[in-house]
Amino acid sequence: MRIFLAIALMSGPAWAEDCPEPLDYSTELDALIASARAASSAIGAKDVTSGMWDVWLRAPNDQAQEVLDRGLARRNGYDFVGAYRDFDKLVEYCPNYAEGFNQRAYVQFLRGEYTGALVDLDAALALLPNHVAAQSGRALTLMQMGRLKEARAQMLEALNNNPWLSERALIAKGAPLGPIGEDI
Repeated sequence: MRIFLAIALMSGPAWAEDCPEPLDYSTELDALIASARAASSAIGAKDVTSGMWDVWLRAPNDQAQEVLDRGLARRNGYDFVGAYRDFDKLVEYCPNYAEGFNQRAYVQFLRGEYTGALVDLDAALALLPNHVAAQSGRALTLMQMGRLKEARAQMLEALNNNPWLSERALIAKGAPLGPIGEDI
């Protein structure tokens, strides 16, 4: 019994409590979106985009932050199986934290599991509709699924919230999500 308990504790944080509701960062995100829209260049918007990530990556408590950080480290180390497992734990523990779904979706996207990624991106956006990274991730996922009209509409929504996303090149004339009927 002691061995089982030790293994359970080593595999991740002990959930001593339910995950608290994520704090309401809507005012901060709205200000960052306004700053992105007002920026005159991609360089000028770089700090704004970093600020958005700072907000999204604030987990609801220390236990959730530990799992998120470990999942991010695993994903960055190309351990997609381990990262998915961590983000799955995070989503189970904190079902109202949008970034858990967004990160799990990204791992699925990287693995070519577009249907699962789309489900998680929809969940993230249901929780945080102006999550620009989830919006652009959803557009990229739809594009990979061949659903170009939906992908273009989603990308335009993301670009409305941050016109300086690198993915903006995808909506240019002749690009995969470029204006219909205006291909090269």
